[in-house]
Order: sequence, then C-alpha cells, then structure tokens
Amino acid sequence: MNCILETKRLIIRKFAADDAPRLYENHLDAEVQRWFPNESYRDVGEAREAVQFFAGCVDRRELPYVLAVESKETGELIGDAGLNEVEGKPEEVEIGFIISRASRGNGYAAEALKAITEFAFSALGVNVLYGRVMHGNDASCRVLEKCGYAFVREEWGAEDDPYGKGMRVYRREKDGLRCP
Repeated sequence: MNCILETKRLIIRKFAADDAPRLYENHLDAEVQRWFPNESYRDVGEAREAVQFFAGCVDRRELPYVLAVESKETGELIGDAGLNEVEGKPEEVEIGFIISRASRGNGYAAEALKAITEFAFSALGVNVLYGRVMHGNDASCRVLEKCGYAFVREEWGAEDDPYGKGMRVYRREKDGLRCP
C-alpha cells in the first residue's frame, strides 16, 4: 500500500499503478476542471503516466510530492494532495488538494491538508507553505483557513489562472498555528 500518512479516516499514500482509472475519473469532475484546469487528464493512459511520475518523485523525495488520498472505510481513492514548488519562486512550496465530488463536504480536505502540512514541516524540512486558490473557490479558502493558513496577498497574471480572475494566496509557517 505504501502508506506515508494515516489519519483517523484517511490513508495518504504513494500512488499505485491501479489508481490511474480512479485518478482520471476524479479529475473529470466539472468542479475539479473549473478550479484546476491544468490538472485534468486526456485519458486513463495519461493518468497512468502521472501516477508513475508521482510515485517516482515520492521515491526520490523530490517535488512535486503528490500522494493518493484513500478512504479507510471504503478503500477507495477519494482524492490527491501534495506539494510543489511555486514557479519562479524556488524558495516557496505550494500545497494543494483535490477531493472527489462524492466525498466532498465530509471534512476530508481539511483532514488531508492537516496531515500533509505537518508532514511537509516535519519530514521534508519545509519552513513555509503557500496555498493558492482561484477567486471564487471559497470552499478551498475555508479549508486553508481552518488549518491555520492566513491570507497574505492577491496574485494576478499567474500561469495557472487561465480565467484571469486572480488568485488568493495563503501562507502557513512551520512554527505557526496548528491545525485543529
């Protein structure tokens, strides 16, 4: 299973080859495509390549460090979460998360974000994390705030903002507030 983190209700682990169909399916969701338009896959084959790439990065402990989020109750892949460098800002590490439509509204995003945040600080030596959210994605803003991330600025003209609506940038420092 390659478990990296475990929470009360989640297994957060390295991706496995058989995760590709579900990863593809999760990223077909209209809401995922709306808020993460650059993170959808053309087909299961492309998702399979992504799974292999993510697993290799985890093995090498390098960014992007993207993990599968699995429900303990069902054993189902319900999302993904991870860390990546902020383009053009090598000293900054960005955190992100996606939870499937069927699993949203149950607190899984906050549970996964808390675990990945603490892992980044303790195991990967990260001192500051950023969460960047497109304007309008209020649910993700609330998750970041719930986990101790503070709004720091607005960002315009980002490459991953295809709609040009701007991004809200949140920050959390290693010795900052702990997630509840």
